Amino acid sequence: MDAFRDHDVSMATARTKKKTVAAADRLISRELSFLDYDARVLELAEDSDLPLLERVKFCAIFSDMLDEFFMTRVAGLIGQASAGLNVRSPDGRTPHQALADAREVVIGLYATQSRVWSRELVPALAAEGIVISRVEDLSASELDELERRYAHEVYPVLTPLAVGPGQPFPFISPLSISLAVFARDPETGEERFARVKVPEGLSRFMAVGDAGRLLPLEQVLSHFLPSLFPGMEVVERSAFRVTRDADLDVSDEADDLLEEVELQLRQRRFGEVARLEVSSSISRALSERLQLGLRVSDDLVYPIAGTLDLADTMELTRLDRPDLKVDSWTPLARPPFSGLAADDQFATIRASDVLVHHPYDSFASSFESFLNASAVDPPVIALKSTVYRTGDDTPLVPALIEASEHGKQSVCLVEIKARGDERRNIEWSRALEQAGVHVVYGFPTLKIHAKMTLVVRREGGELRRYVHLGTGNYNRATARGYEDFGVFTADEAIAADVADLFNYLTGFGHPAHFRKLLVAPFGLRQRLVEEIRGVADAARAGLKARIRIKVNGLTHVEVIDELYAASEAGARIDLIVRGVCSLRPRIPGLSENIRVRSVLGRFLEHSRLFVFEAGDRSLTLLGSADMMPRNLDHRVEVLMPVDSIAIQSEIAATLDTLLADTASSWELEADGSWHRIRPKKEERPRSAQATLMRRARRRVSLAHSR
Repeated sequence: MDAFRDHDVSMATARTKKKTVAAADRLISRELSFLDYDARVLELAEDSDLPLLERVKFCAIFSDMLDEFFMTRVAGLIGQASAGLNVRSPDGRTPHQALADAREVVIGLYATQSRVWSRELVPALAAEGIVISRVEDLSASELDELERRYAHEVYPVLTPLAVGPGQPFPFISPLSISLAVFARDPETGEERFARVKVPEGLSRFMAVGDAGRLLPLEQVLSHFLPSLFPGMEVVERSAFRVTRDADLDVSDEADDLLEEVELQLRQRRFGEVARLEVSSSISRALSERLQLGLRVSDDLVYPIAGTLDLADTMELTRLDRPDLKVDSWTPLARPPFSGLAADDQFATIRASDVLVHHPYDSFASSFESFLNASAVDPPVIALKSTVYRTGDDTPLVPALIEASEHGKQSVCLVEIKARGDERRNIEWSRALEQAGVHVVYGFPTLKIHAKMTLVVRREGGELRRYVHLGTGNYNRATARGYEDFGVFTADEAIAADVADLFNYLTGFGHPAHFRKLLVAPFGLRQRLVEEIRGVADAARAGLKARIRIKVNGLTHVEVIDELYAASEAGARIDLIVRGVCSLRPRIPGLSENIRVRSVLGRFLEHSRLFVFEAGDRSLTLLGSADMMPRNLDHRVEVLMPVDSIAIQSEIAATLDTLLADTASSWELEADGSWHRIRPKKEERPRSAQATLMRRARRRVSLAHSR
């Protein structure tokens, strides 16, 4: 009872402190934290120690992330502001304040990216024979070649759209580059606005000449623009790009979820404008004409110096220049699971849980092998799995179809609301249904984000269940570039929990009591809070008290407050948060025992790991959930407890390795700024990901030597 009383007193103190400390001093804006994350990515584009095309890759990723930010966060804030909602965010900002603060940061980031691209990356590429050129720099023969190619490859797919009587302002599709044009009739003096869309089906960079000069397609189009307006004078031309609201507004009363999502996808193309990017050289008159047609105010216009949409520079990273890239990495088959026949795979899992760590361990020789074996193995009678984000070459869908063709019960939970993958998931769901697979789409307002596969097998006259639970999507492509863990287990309690969860999601009823799994939104958040409090109680009792958490985002205010209370109690807390983090560490009397790191690198750190140590008790969890309201309260997420001592040790060693990284990690300060961790003098940078690659090689080497 004393421990509970002490905890209540501590929480009362924390609540009092919460009232006296301003929200902005306790919490970092989610929007500004995301932009800080994107700034860290951009910092890698500036890092001259990285191979050149790796720097270009990070420059492209920066733009891609910024697009996502405007399509979701900014669009949402604009909607709130337009509706007159002045509800403050947890950090104390109104929608108008959040938009203004974000705009100021974004303008600065654009300036940095433009400088890095034009003054650092373009000259460095040219020095390596990859010349990003202008039409004006071409020789006569190169110009002739460009003219021929324009006539045959570009001109046939162009459609100039002028505005005038009977010609309304055209619809501008999101994220496409266009040219805004003022054209004048020299005979009558009439001037009109026109829009020409840069074709999206062509490469962004056109190679010309034997030296392979690369010209941005919009520059080629701009040079030959008079061909689209014969007899007219092109007074001005300028590139622009529109970003629209990309959120789906799916009603919780939708009778047919698939039909509702398809309708929303069609409407999303016409979402409200969240950003208008224009060339910084655009005239005020042309900009105003664009803004009038798009109904965009000045605060949504972002002038860009130089090339727009540098996300397309990802094309350059596919050039055959291994000398300008990081050394290639081929995921390794993890012993002893790899290469086993179906019976031996199941026997191995029965003997003990099996951990795989992608992309260090091969996805093909672990999950794909397990899946394919299950699809054709005669004793297997059922195969169930979830689809959130999957690629065009997914192994999951063909395996489920094959299992169905072999007479097995095949079930797939397809999350058709997964942003960016909606169309692909709809296509896969139809293919699955046509093959006889039972397809379930989940709930209108509750996304299924859990990564789980269940296999039911007849063994010796009884049924046994096998489970794979992971931190990442069942996606062959991302398994080579995203860092994720997966566990194969035959634990009866976990298998029963997964079976119950599948039945809840496919059937009708209240969720069951889960034996081992932590499942959101059915108690996962509450259980995390209990574990944090348990560590805090241990700290007050003078016992070992430590928390280590690795997630992609930390914004849930209740969880943050509990971490603050645990820090005040004396617990040592290490957080590895790749992206958005609203918690402020190192504040005296509030969070002085909390350290926050962010690790970036060639692989996207994607796994979610939790380790709670309270006295002689330790709990390790892994799964799909980040510590954000959407994950803990509005999605189906799963965390599994890790009972295997060997797997606990490997996860702990991975966390230690990440916390020791001095090659590509940052630390968060109390004021919300991030500083990059650098090795001490005379020390070589320690790359966590390089260390984990070496460990994977060593595992295989030791297995072969036995």
